[in-house]
Amino acid sequence: MTAEDGEALRPVEPEKVPEEFDAGDEEGDPLALRLEALILGAERRYTPFQAARAAGVSMDLAARFWRAMGFADIGQAKALTEADVLALRRLAGLVEAGLLSEPMAVQVARSTGQTTARLADWQIDSFLEGLTEPQEPGLTRAEITYPLVELLLPELEEFLVYVWRRQLAAATGRVVQAQDDAEMVDRRLAVGFADLVGFTRLTRRLEEEELGELVEAFETTAADLVAAHGGRLIKTLGDEVLYAADDAGTAAEIGLRLIETLGHDETMPELRVGIAFGTVTTRMGDVFGTTVNLASRLTSIAPKDAVLVDSALAEELARNGDAPKSEAEVGAGEPGEGTYRFALQPMWQRPVRGLGVVEPWLLTRRG
Repeated sequence: MTAEDGEALRPVEPEKVPEEFDAGDEEGDPLALRLEALILGAERRYTPFQAARAAGVSMDLAARFWRAMGFADIGQAKALTEADVLALRRLAGLVEAGLLSEPMAVQVARSTGQTTARLADWQIDSFLEGLTEPQEPGLTRAEITYPLVELLLPELEEFLVYVWRRQLAAATGRVVQAQDDAEMVDRRLAVGFADLVGFTRLTRRLEEEELGELVEAFETTAADLVAAHGGRLIKTLGDEVLYAADDAGTAAEIGLRLIETLGHDETMPELRVGIAFGTVTTRMGDVFGTTVNLASRLTSIAPKDAVLVDSALAEELARNGDAPKSEAEVGAGEPGEGTYRFALQPMWQRPVRGLGVVEPWLLTRRG
């Protein structure tokens, strides 16, 4: 390795090399090696240095891509395949062609790696484990796994590409509708948090399996409601979900639907929802900024089974005709009062750490 190759993927002490990448692994578990070859579509052939050289990229760039995808340093064990070489060549080719900058290519690798790592973990932990139970008489789960993966792999791969294309089309459509270039990155969105009340106490009282089932039910219900009503699930944090919507009315509808739906489930704790509207910075599928922080703070001070919104979202609902500017005007017979979907009740102004004084509004459904 030359000096220009950098320090990436440096040889490590033998005991630090992950077991699955040990250079002598050919003498290891034959089923594990067969499964790896089946899934990757090729056998181990290259060391990292050889793979970088075959792809025509420096070791430094190859290591940055590799780490960004979420893979450990493996010293110079022969653990890489033709697919790894092709992936490096493609990413480097996008940079050479000027289609992506080098930092952007690394971001592509990181976002793809993080997303697919979680998907793969879920599929192995839940999907495959469930399908291999109960075990066939005389067969172990390991023996069932190979033919099962062989049958499922092409179908799941096609489905993954289909869903990705659908999501990419939807995301592209949202971006091109932005008013200007700046809005493509810093956009005005409604951001909502939904938080289970007393979750920490539940973790001490419930068995691990019960707790896992509760979290899964909460996340599944929330994800379905957010998607069905036009929002986007940003992430789940066990007892909390973060979602976003392009308009205030959609975010408000989702918040109330979450309260109404989960409130009828006796197995679920109470829920609190906080929603704010404003400029949001989006990066790698996540959202950041003061608007997000405000939504989180509103959630923490919301009453149980209630939705609190900030003044910006309340104003947006009134501007779009989803809620009256004041209940007094409705009582006076304001035209169009029957078309309002939501009611807003001002709450006491209060200081919120890091954000100054905020004016929360209690959101309810009219009628």
